[in-house]
Amino acid sequence: MNNTLQHWREAATLILAAGRQHGNVIPKMAPQMSWNNRRRSMFDYEVLLLKRSQKSGFMPNAFVFPGGVVDVSDFSNDWIQVFQRHANKPNFGLGVVRQPSSTRSPMFVTDRMKFGSAIPGEVAFRICAIRETFEESGILLVVPDSAEVDANQDLTEAYGQDGEEMAKWREEVQNNPLQFIEMCKELRCVPNIWALHEWGNWLTPVFSTSTRSRRFDTAFYIACLQKKPVTTDDQKEIASFNWWTPEEAIDEYRTQTTWIPPPQFYDLSRLCHFTSIHELHRFSYNRALEGCERWMSVLVHAEDGMVHTLPGDDLYPEDPDLTEPKMYSSNKTIGALVQEGGRLHRFFQIDGVPMLFINLQPKYKHVNPLLTDLRRDPEPKSKI
Repeated sequence: MNNTLQHWREAATLILAAGRQHGNVIPKMAPQMSWNNRRRSMFDYEVLLLKRSQKSGFMPNAFVFPGGVVDVSDFSNDWIQVFQRHANKPNFGLGVVRQPSSTRSPMFVTDRMKFGSAIPGEVAFRICAIRETFEESGILLVVPDSAEVDANQDLTEAYGQDGEEMAKWREEVQNNPLQFIEMCKELRCVPNIWALHEWGNWLTPVFSTSTRSRRFDTAFYIACLQKKPVTTDDQKEIASFNWWTPEEAIDEYRTQTTWIPPPQFYDLSRLCHFTSIHELHRFSYNRALEGCERWMSVLVHAEDGMVHTLPGDDLYPEDPDLTEPKMYSSNKTIGALVQEGGRLHRFFQIDGVPMLFINLQPKYKHVNPLLTDLRRDPEPKSKI
């Protein structure tokens, strides 16, 4: 844990995809269905989204992936005993990311030994994501401490909260994250860090001085499960949950039924490339050691609205200030800014409807969001 950070805190989140009960089944009436409904039925998996409590001080009522702030216990040296069969392997058997350290996000390359921890950041952030997922949804991603997990080439299993013992452990971990270590020792299991594949890294923008205390440098991971485990919200931080296909979640947002923050919307749009859980798992597994960029959106005030710009966009500042709010503006309309072309990597809303415009080649063997025309034409029109 890096206790020297002044402007944000480190966090981890998990995109959890799980096979649907009935698999990839298209109804017999498919020829009479709209293209959008046919495509939605083609997804053989769903993604877990949790609705934050309206009392939450950060993004109340938003639908987000499970996750949360890193705790000092996630970097506890007591994990060495839990992972004793793997502690001598590079990153506990996760392998070494090929991305040069000069372009790697600071949260991944920080030397944790300076803060007294022998737990690599690559490991601790995954422990955080798994612990927070357990606290918020009751889903536990662990494997027996005797399991051979040097590679995670197949879809994995997860355990939903089942029985009084796991309910008791969940409550204890919620009250004291250190209990996650004790639980693993007693149950002779280890967090399945090998099932989590690096997906992205988002830094909360600084919109104003009042938002400084609510900023997070968040590692995004993805894990693919054979089937949906038992899921239960905690009725504390999380008010409810939904398992949606990526397109169902996006449709909920576009119809203004729910609110999904920009990072989640961006990554759900990426998932729309993959209708098969096996295809998604193969993609995320194969690019697991490629790395990622840290993205922080910068707001540009257009004549008729706000544009969230991302690195690479022509409107994105060359050296954005990561700590102080700065005003960027244009005297053009949003439409004019899009039509003038150039390098586009931006997000905005028109009448509450979210839109992404991207024409850049993704780095690190990743994939751009799948962008479809919002007018509900019978066929998609990619803006990539």
